[in-house]
Amino acid sequence: MRLEKLALNGFRNYEWESVSFSGGTNVITGRNAQGKTNLLEAIYFLAYGKSFRTRFDKELVHFDFSSAEILADLYSHDREQTVGITLRPGSAKKILVNGVRKTASELSETANIVLFSPDDLELIKDGAAVRRRLLDNAIGQIRPQYQAILSEFNRLLEHKTRILKDWKEKPSLLETLDDFSDGLCRCSAKLIRYRASYTLKLNEAAAPIHEDFSGSGEKLGIYYKTVSSVTNPFASEKELYYEICAHQEKHRQAEIESGQCLTGAHKDDLEILINGNPARSFASQGQTRTAALSIKLAERELLLAETGEYPILLLDDVLSELDGKRQEFVLNRIGGGQTLITCCEDEGISHRTGGCVFFVENGRIKT
Repeated sequence: MRLEKLALNGFRNYEWESVSFSGGTNVITGRNAQGKTNLLEAIYFLAYGKSFRTRFDKELVHFDFSSAEILADLYSHDREQTVGITLRPGSAKKILVNGVRKTASELSETANIVLFSPDDLELIKDGAAVRRRLLDNAIGQIRPQYQAILSEFNRLLEHKTRILKDWKEKPSLLETLDDFSDGLCRCSAKLIRYRASYTLKLNEAAAPIHEDFSGSGEKLGIYYKTVSSVTNPFASEKELYYEICAHQEKHRQAEIESGQCLTGAHKDDLEILINGNPARSFASQGQTRTAALSIKLAERELLLAETGEYPILLLDDVLSELDGKRQEFVLNRIGGGQTLITCCEDEGISHRTGGCVFFVENGRIKT
C-alpha cells in the first residue's frame, strides 16, 4: 500500500500544493511551523476521515479559502485508487473513492495508516480515553463493522447521560432509562469481544518488538480491562451481555443518584506493564517513548497480517528524542512499506534509509 501523489487545496497553511512520494522512506524536513505536521494530518485523513489534532473540520480550512480539498492517488489492494475529500465549514464533509460517495468509516477499505506523533506518549501516562482511542482506531481499520457498533454505542451513551443529568427537572425521563441501559449492554458485549481479541494480538506483537527496542530485554505486557462483572472477555456475546446487565442492575441506583453512566465499554482501559510494573506510574521518559513506539510498530505488523499489505506509516518528529541505537532500530523496522518521517533537519536519515527528502517552507514543498 502506498500513497503515490497528494494534492492539497486550502488545507491548513497549504494554498495549492502537489507532491509525489517514494514507495519507501520519505523524509519531510524544515523549520518548525512550516507545515510538516499539516502534511501528515492530510494524509491521515485519507484513512480515518478526521484529523488527529482537532475535532473540528473548520479548523483545517485555510483562512483565505471557503473550503479545503485533499486529493490523493494511492495503490492499494492491487489496484490504483483515487480519494477526494472536500471540507466546507457548515456542511458535511464530502468523500469520494474512485468517484463513489463514501462515509469516513469506509475509508479504511481503501487506505490503512498508522501514525506515531509526540501526543502518542500519552498512551502510557494519560487516562483511559487515550488507550480506548488507540483500540477504536486500530480495530476500525481492520473491522469496518466495529465503527458502526461504536457509533451506536456513543449515541446511546449520549442519550442515557442526558437522561441521568436532566431527570430531576423532568422525572418522566426515567421511564426510558432502562431501554437505553439495555442497548448499551448489548453494544458493550460486542465491543468487548473485539477489544479483547485485538489486545491479545497487540500484546503478542508488541512484546518482542519492545524487548529488542529497549536494548535491555525489558518485558512489555498489555492487558485488557473492562466491566468488573465480566469474568471472561472472550466469552460469547450472549454471556457477556448477561454479565454486563448484572453490573448495570447493581449500579442502577448509583447512576441515578450520581448522574453518571457507570456501566459499559466507555469504562474500558488497557493495563500496560513494564517488567511487571504499571508503566503509567513507574515508566521513565525513555521507557514511555520506547513502549509507545513499540505499540505503534506492533499495530503496523497486525495490519500487515490482516490485510497482506503494510499500512502507510507516519512518524511525526519521533526520532529526535531517541539515541542513535534506538534510531537505528526504528529505521531498520520500517522497511517493506511506505513511511513518511518529519524532522527539523534531515539528520542523515535519508542516507541511512535510501529515502527521498522533501523540504517544507511556509506551506510549499520542495524536493
